[in-house]
Amino acid sequence: MSDKDLRIVIVDQNPVRTAILRDGLREAGHNQVTVLESSLDLEQRLRAIDADIVLIDLENPNRDVLEQMIRISGASARPVAMFADRSDSAMINAAIDAGVSAYVVDGLKKERVKSIVDLSVSRFNAFARLREELAHVQGQLADRKAIDQAKGLVMKAKNISEEQAYAMMRKVAMNEGKKIAEIARSIITAAELLK
Repeated sequence: MSDKDLRIVIVDQNPVRTAILRDGLREAGHNQVTVLESSLDLEQRLRAIDADIVLIDLENPNRDVLEQMIRISGASARPVAMFADRSDSAMINAAIDAGVSAYVVDGLKKERVKSIVDLSVSRFNAFARLREELAHVQGQLADRKAIDQAKGLVMKAKNISEEQAYAMMRKVAMNEGKKIAEIARSIITAAELLK
């Protein structure tokens, strides 16, 4: 999907700010723009629209809206840019915790809209890559822990060295066309059943 095909949703009650955002988006070539004038049932409405990016104004955000923002930017995996008229460190921290990709304070001009959208998408993609890397590293760590636990079980059951236990597990994995971590988890499961 090209940047021009992005489905963008503006959530704002202020018609002046909405017009600035819409004009800026049109000038940047974004034509699939939907305006929501209320944050009521925001999560469901965004799911129905299947927005690629959300531009939202939160002049007076409440806890419910921030919780929706966490779900919107997390599970639904889409960039969110938030606009505010004033800088409030507590609000900025809450927005960042909610997964907001860009927090824009004051000075909204239609000339800046394209760069705000680009920044939101770039930051969202960067954080998505970090989340993927973290999940990969956590998976590797879990695999390593399972392998170590299974080696201990095999060593104890067979009265063999760590190297011999690992070699035995590796041989079974190769023969069965599986990863050694899968074999390790099978050994752990079997050991738990035999307790």
